[in-house]
Formats: sequence, C-alpha cells, structure tokens
Amino acid sequence: MTRKTILNDSHRALGAKMVDFGGWDMPLNYGSQIEEHHAVRRDAGMFDVSHMTVVDLEGPRTREFLRSLFANSIDKLKKPGKALYSCMLNENGGVIDDLIVYYVRDGFFRTVVNASTREKDLAWINLQAKAFDVRVSERADLAMIAVQGPNARAKAASLFSAETAQHALAMGKFVAIEGDDLFIARTGYTGEDGFEIIVPETAAVDLWDRLLAAGVVPAGLGARDTLRLEAGMNLYGQDMDDTVSPLEAGLEWTVSLDEGRDFIGRDALLAQKAAGVERCMVGLVMDEKGVLRHGQTVLTASGQGEVLSGTFSPTLGKAIAFARIPAGVSEGVRVDIRGREVPVRVVRYPFARDGRSTIGD
Repeated sequence: MTRKTILNDSHRALGAKMVDFGGWDMPLNYGSQIEEHHAVRRDAGMFDVSHMTVVDLEGPRTREFLRSLFANSIDKLKKPGKALYSCMLNENGGVIDDLIVYYVRDGFFRTVVNASTREKDLAWINLQAKAFDVRVSERADLAMIAVQGPNARAKAASLFSAETAQHALAMGKFVAIEGDDLFIARTGYTGEDGFEIIVPETAAVDLWDRLLAAGVVPAGLGARDTLRLEAGMNLYGQDMDDTVSPLEAGLEWTVSLDEGRDFIGRDALLAQKAAGVERCMVGLVMDEKGVLRHGQTVLTASGQGEVLSGTFSPTLGKAIAFARIPAGVSEGVRVDIRGREVPVRVVRYPFARDGRSTIGD
C-alpha cells in the first residue's frame, strides 16, 4: 500500500502532480518544475521530505557504536549540534546508505536515512547495535521540511521565536539546534543554503502553511533531483548502491582511514586502494542538444562506462550527468544516444553553485 506523509492533502490542495516514489505518494511538481528549480536557486523553496526516516540512537556506548558503523569518523563531532555526512558500508565496502548523523548530546545521536533504504537500513543498524546495547528508535511521530535557497534561512527564521531565530541564524553549516519544539539543521540536498526542519507530525501542516505565507515556494521531486545533480550530490540507488564503494562513487572524501578505528568495510576499502580503483565517477556536460539519461553507455578509449544520473540542467541550459567510467579517462569521451555517438566533456562537479555555473562554456 502506498504511504502518505502528513502533508499529502496540502500538496493536493496546491495542485501537485503526485507520483509513487519508493512506495510513497509524493509531489513531482506543482506546475513548472523549471520555475521551482529557479525559485530555490534564486530565492527560497521548500520540500516535503517526511518520507525520509528519523532514527534516534541512545546509550552510553553510542559513539563507540558509530565509530564502527560509519566510514567517516564520528569523532569529528566534538560539540553537541554538529553534523557529519557519511556512508554506512557492508563488509565488502559497498554502500548500504549515505546519511547525515547529528551529535545531539552525550549518549544521544540522531540520523536520517533514505526512504528507499529504510527497511534494510533499520535492519542493519539494529543488528550492529546489539553488541553495544544501543537503543534504536524510529521516529514515526516526526515530519521533515527542507527550506532551501539564498533567502531560505531568513524566511524560515521569521517564523521562529526571537531566541530560536537568533540561534538559527547564527549557527554554522552542518550544525543543528533545538528550539520552538523543532530540530533545525543547516543542511540540505540542493547546493543552496537553508534549513532542514524536523517537526512533530502534529505541527507539520501549520509550519508548511506559515512557510507558504512567508513566500517560500513549494517544490517537488523533479526540482529536487535537478538541484542535487547540479550541486554534485549522489542519489542512492542510481549513483551508488551496495555493490559500489565510496571510492568508486566520488565519496572518498567521506572516508576516514584513521588509525585505530576498525569500521565495517575498512579492510575492503584498503584492499581496493592498494589494488587501484578501476572505476571512478565523473561529471559530464553535453554541449549538443539532447538529454543524458540513466543507463546510456559511455564510450572511452579505455573501455565502456555508464551514465548514472542525467538530466537537463536549468542553470546551465545544457544536459549534465554523473557517469562511472574507467579511471584516468578525461578526454575523447562519447555517449551512445540511440546509436549515435555524441561527444561530451568530462568536468569536475559540482556543476553549479550559488545560482551560477561552475564548469565554464
């Protein structure tokens, strides 16, 4: 049965086109996907991300548990409120999920897992937590709204109490605070500044309506996908999965091979590094007309690769994509589009930042 977030009626009242997304009835767009994309890049947009799962981890050995669970080092989180992006790996070094974890206070951490991986994530986390006596709590009573864009923080903060607004506007990136019965994190999935706000489900509709009245534009899954790809952010299940390591997914920067920390998948990553990573993830730009799509074959002098995420970029006005290709290739790359070999440029991503292209003409 398709699941619905608490904001489902709100989406429909706004005329949203609804689609099935990982078993959830979610808004694709509310009219023009391009306009929603530009609203986030230029002003402020909001997304219902309540389909994602908030998981609280509690117990005296929680930090010790997370040292083992994540490829990134939880010990980077020294002050309460700080957040960390990491991959959670299997023994073979494959990515079970990528997620953000927040250090709330001693013995209490909060993480948010992807909707499409919820069941396997919870099974894995619960399995690994047993040895550390960590209590794992799925917070079905919470909803989540992401407010993103250059004016997003100011518009959202205008709805907070004076004290909460002061703290929210003063906090740095990848930091979270609690206030007004909200969990407010300066994180996001668009490449723009903003907040991801975890709110009690009973108060979510009211917060959504107040954000709407404050001039924040509702945006759907379509704009969220073009925004995150422009920003160089992976989508689980398309750019990586449990057969792909962080080293092959452009996420080596999230792996901390610190001495004395034996995290799950460490040995597999060390072996892969020693042997040499054969595949790497790159950005592609197509200057000709057309759209790059997932599954298209990438042709290089060193062998074939595959387009992972691909779309038309509203900010660049061109087709862009992630691709996994043989390591070391940077020139002479083509994509097979319906039997025609179309030349593409290999570029460093992100493709856009602060509303502008970062890759040149």
